[in-house]
Amino acid sequence: MDSRKSLDLSAILMLVAICFIWAIQQIGLKATADFAAPVLQLGLRSAIAAILLWLVTQLRGQHIVLSGPLAAAGASAGVLFAIEFLLVGESLRHTSASHVVVFLYTAPIFAAIGLHLKLPSERLAPFQWIGIAIASAGIAVAFFGGDSATVSDLSSVLLGDALALAAGAAWGATTILIRTSGLAAIPAAHTLFYQLAVCGALLTATAVITGQADIVPSWQLGANLAFQAIIVSLCSFLVWFWLLTRYVASQMGVFSFMTPLFGVVLGFLLLDEPLTTEFIIGSAGVLAGILIVSAYPWLTQKRISRAFSSPAE
Repeated sequence: MDSRKSLDLSAILMLVAICFIWAIQQIGLKATADFAAPVLQLGLRSAIAAILLWLVTQLRGQHIVLSGPLAAAGASAGVLFAIEFLLVGESLRHTSASHVVVFLYTAPIFAAIGLHLKLPSERLAPFQWIGIAIASAGIAVAFFGGDSATVSDLSSVLLGDALALAAGAAWGATTILIRTSGLAAIPAAHTLFYQLAVCGALLTATAVITGQADIVPSWQLGANLAFQAIIVSLCSFLVWFWLLTRYVASQMGVFSFMTPLFGVVLGFLLLDEPLTTEFIIGSAGVLAGILIVSAYPWLTQKRISRAFSSPAE
């Protein structure tokens, strides 16, 4: 029987922190793109984080399996992880960071639908599907209400948007693979190591092969790489995968819709981007969708508990 439970307060607080961190990462990559290509930065950060994670597991006396079916599943997850961030890196060359973060976080839709089809424990109720639809509509309204009229090269932007959407699909596929394979039963650190190691090798090699390996040394680049490797790739991903082993993935996925909202808010605070009426309306829609999907299991469980606790007449 699947022992994963609905989100509680501690999980929600951790998810809010993760969403905030993930919202910043796209801005950092875009801001330092003149010093190193995003694909190279993503490869280097993953490789650095993989080394640090390996050291942590060794210090804790843990053994990461490097052969057999489990390692093969881990390598597959790593390939999907690499594809996701390769697409992210390429999309940042064509479109804005806000576009990337919005389309990347369609991943929960892909994951929720896939898990709904594969796992009985992840079945979404009709009311929850309504929540996903509302959240998706909110994201669309908040996004298309932005200042997209200032973009001159529309074809390049559309290509970047498409790449970011494909990255969201790859992320959703990764979540499905982890939940439906032996990776769901191993420590989160081990799953993360597989992903970081494969991603670091593939993306760094891709940057070299495609001529994107040039680096302009700067403190901005160094600070961003440190943040990306330690905070984003190591800490936030490790907590995310740990949560995946304990809580219902579809709820977590929909909850991560907060990330693009954080991205737009941070753009307003850090880059003086305007807050539009469309953004406010879209934000309300996203939060309403998250509330519907996340609160539904709690309300159902509470209703069942109340029914059992009521004295028989």
